[in-house]
Amino acid sequence: MALARPSDFAHASAPAPGTFNPAYIQVKNFSFYYGHNKVLHSLALDIPERQVTAFIGPSGCGKSTLLRNLNRMNDLIDGVRHEGDITVGGRSIYDPLLEVIALRKRIGMVFQKSNPFPKSIYENVVYALRVAGRNGKSELDEVVERSLRGAALWDEVKDRLHESAFGLSGGQQQRLCIARAIANRPEILLMDEPCSALDPIATSKVEELIHELKKEFTIVIVTHNMQQAARVSDRTAFFYLGKLIEYAATPDIFMNPKNPQTEAYVSGRFG
Repeated sequence: MALARPSDFAHASAPAPGTFNPAYIQVKNFSFYYGHNKVLHSLALDIPERQVTAFIGPSGCGKSTLLRNLNRMNDLIDGVRHEGDITVGGRSIYDPLLEVIALRKRIGMVFQKSNPFPKSIYENVVYALRVAGRNGKSELDEVVERSLRGAALWDEVKDRLHESAFGLSGGQQQRLCIARAIANRPEILLMDEPCSALDPIATSKVEELIHELKKEFTIVIVTHNMQQAARVSDRTAFFYLGKLIEYAATPDIFMNPKNPQTEAYVSGRFG
């Protein structure tokens, strides 16, 4: 695979020199362990607000592990520990006074495989609100429409809101999961290979959606598809064996990488 072409960056809006947004998420000398196995090695990167940051690298390089640390999802695994820190808006996500549930309300997540609940389209979107005791019909109706419009799904499902979510196509189910993730108005949206199970048409719709969503959300996406990273992201981080090899504006990573390992990976010579 050749290095990316300028046309691949049709939606990239990497800021001009001197206009880099202030870091919203900061990863500070962060290392992570599964038991005695160190899988992330002293990572340091600043993720700007309301841009799309892509994590790329071969399987097992640590990109999904880091993503799942951003909302402390890895806390659910026995025997894990970390060194260093991650901050969001200047506050440590490991602050003992910060409730993990509150953190996850601020950080929505979309997984590799669409996972709608065995409920109606409507109830999928409002699930988190109902769990929080918010059951007012007018509020729920407003959230459903806003979220489905935000996920570019409203016009396709507005007449079947009370039908099973399992009746949707795979691409629609993934956009429903995005609607569910943004229903609570999080500040950050994490996406772990969100298009890997989708066909090219559905993938294109999700990519267009990502481009629109960054107007409101800070987005971090893990992807094996380097053309996708080139199309949707403003900044790209390349990981290898748990280390951050290079992190820069996306056009620089794909067209003018500084590290030989990065060039070898994005040109398809390994990985």
